[in-house]
Amino acid sequence: MKGLSINYNRFIQIAGVHDLDEAQLILNCGVNYLGFPLRLPVHKEDLSEKDAAEIIKSLNPPSFGILITYLNQSIEIINLCKKLGTQIVQLHGDIALNELAKLKNDAPDISIIKSLIVKNDNTQELRKIVNKLSPWVDAFITDTYDSATGASGATGKTHDWQISRQMVELSPKPVILAGGLTPQNIKDAILFVKPAGVDSHTGVEDSDGRKDEKLVTEFVLKAKSAFKELMIEG
Repeated sequence: MKGLSINYNRFIQIAGVHDLDEAQLILNCGVNYLGFPLRLPVHKEDLSEKDAAEIIKSLNPPSFGILITYLNQSIEIINLCKKLGTQIVQLHGDIALNELAKLKNDAPDISIIKSLIVKNDNTQELRKIVNKLSPWVDAFITDTYDSATGASGATGKTHDWQISRQMVELSPKPVILAGGLTPQNIKDAILFVKPAGVDSHTGVEDSDGRKDEKLVTEFVLKAKSAFKELMIEG
């Protein structure tokens, strides 16, 4: 997959894959991007790196596995991507500009998604991040900060969509919307924010924390419907 090129337009990711059966369920619902959160400072990993690698290496284009991690050293990120067999990484932690540039220069085949974590009102901070990091990333993803746990993602909480909408308007790179997205709010979220793509984790899970086939299917159908409306409007 040398020189992998990802189209982030109408991108739909379901994150937090527990095992091969769940991965297959998600794929069967029409999702092409599966997220694997690993090496996390807050949440417990859903599966081992070995199991994640087996699932990711079983996928064939247009289906891909995405490493979601808080690692911030380029060499560690590159090595973990190689171990997993993925060329897409979603960076949720703070990373120095020189490390991000080194990652892009040393591994140009890795597609980089950088998080924009929305807090109370940190719009100006996020604007600076977008302007500073845009040359070194392929896409951004807005997500929600949870002050109670310190988690920056997988919180099940929405944030002020007005801020995400501003990032979409500002960013020269595609912006993916995440944070508390469910089948109930996904259409309104897309039509208001106008993101390139969307991501859901806890919003499509049942009471046991497993992905629910009906919820994932409904999420995908409503997301695709909203993206289609945006195309018609445009």
